[in-house]
Amino acid sequence: MALVIFCTAANAQEEPEKKESNQIDTIRVGNMIIVKDRSKADNDRGNTHISLDRHKKKIVSNVSTNWGVLDLGISNYDDQTNYGSTGSYLFNRPGTVPLGKGDFKLRTGKSINVNIWFFMQRLNVIKHYVNLKYGLGLELNNYRYKSSISYKEQNPFTTPMVNSPIIFRDSISFSKNKLAADYLTVPFMLNLSTNPAYENKGLSVSVGISAGYLYSQRNKQVSDERGKKKNKGDYDLERFKYSYIAEVGLGPVRLYGSYSPKSMYVNGLDMRPYTVGIRLSNW
Repeated sequence: MALVIFCTAANAQEEPEKKESNQIDTIRVGNMIIVKDRSKADNDRGNTHISLDRHKKKIVSNVSTNWGVLDLGISNYDDQTNYGSTGSYLFNRPGTVPLGKGDFKLRTGKSINVNIWFFMQRLNVIKHYVNLKYGLGLELNNYRYKSSISYKEQNPFTTPMVNSPIIFRDSISFSKNKLAADYLTVPFMLNLSTNPAYENKGLSVSVGISAGYLYSQRNKQVSDERGKKKNKGDYDLERFKYSYIAEVGLGPVRLYGSYSPKSMYVNGLDMRPYTVGIRLSNW
């Protein structure tokens, strides 16, 4: 009988301690943990603590796609032409000064580059810190001239006209004179990212190459004498363009650039195009 009374008393002393250990409630909301300790209740209200679970990381997909990327920048070229040996492509009208480097100078602020990328895709290579980036889009380049040069598919100054494209200094002054060259382009880059889970807070660098196909070339001019003229034709521009490309992102800001080591013309002129500008992209 004494043994039964002793065990009963012992159980009675242990029970409150067990009950007290069950008075802690935890609730998770996202990466936030809410802890309520009712064992220290004061008028049954208890103490509530909120803490952040910083160990939960964002899950990054091995393949991610960015639709509708837009580039806004400037177009220009590195003119390495030897104007003493351009052949018949540069036509000097009788009694005029021969065409030279000054005739191909651009209005920098008005020579615009707009790239419309249908998509950019990123493929994980090494733990999302090293990736491959590639895509497909349109490169639209406008070269706005300071001078009054004109492009023709045929030489109008010979009889009969010769079926060979020429550039010549026109006899009138243009308020707007530009050459437009548009390409369907595929970029391919190696991407390095310092913060794959939260790229808007890290540094991202991409370098690579691109291949473009020229699908449109035109000389657009505006003058008081002729009004608006848009002359489409084959002006001896290279059909394929290969470029070195780069992209740098610091937080939400993205900058891009490209440079082609080969002339944009087949013959006569040695002009190597480049672009630089801002990229509107999610990553």
